[in-house]
Amino acid sequence: MFSFRRVVLVLAAAVAAGHLALAQDSSSSSSSSSAPQQEQQTQQPSNQGSLSVQARIRARREQRRAQAIHDVYSHLYEINTSMGYLRWTPGKTLQRVTLYGWDAGVTRYYNQQFGVTIDGRGYYGSPFVGPNSVTNSSVTNPAISIYNVMGGPTYRFITEPRYAVSGRIMAGFSHGNFSGDTNGFDPTTLGLYPDSNTFIISASAPLDYHVTPKVSLRLAPEYVATGYGSSIQNSFGFTGGFVFRFGKQ
Repeated sequence: MFSFRRVVLVLAAAVAAGHLALAQDSSSSSSSSSAPQQEQQTQQPSNQGSLSVQARIRARREQRRAQAIHDVYSHLYEINTSMGYLRWTPGKTLQRVTLYGWDAGVTRYYNQQFGVTIDGRGYYGSPFVGPNSVTNSSVTNPAISIYNVMGGPTYRFITEPRYAVSGRIMAGFSHGNFSGDTNGFDPTTLGLYPDSNTFIISASAPLDYHVTPKVSLRLAPEYVATGYGSSIQNSFGFTGGFVFRFGKQ
């Protein structure tokens, strides 16, 4: 009898302990499952806040960039003053000569990309004509000069806040003075072209670095074709100098 009561008490204690363990497991599992949900709920607002801040930063950056581009490329006129360099053939039988010169032009823009340029320039050099029996070797390096007036379209292919890349094609009138330093001799006897007027064609790619919205540094590699002496002179060179902008479109 005593042993039967002891067995009943042990079984009751075991059943109570089992219920208690199950209750603790269910409470711990519910608390552990709710914790990630709470963490996810707390992380979502912070992620949304960081994304909105980044979006505002990007929007302000794009706004500043657009304003900088507008400040540079919304000008109506552009004036360039440059020095020039050109490797040119002064006569059919003579070697190329280096010509140095000046260049000045004005461009009227109709939008931020397209404009029309009028350009004037002069080139100067002293080609080597060698000993000559006609001049008795008194003239070996006569000074020559070429003056050009051209016009044509200019188009900006790249417009960035700090730099621009353009393309420019011009055509016009060229005057060559080859007899001014030949001591009265005909320049053709020295192998030079005769004094004459002809056409000139220029194709260049101006590269501008903006110091301020109104002032830039420019370097323009250039191809030049002229038609002196019933032939075509294909030449390469460049101009480099300053660009000044004014007026509003």
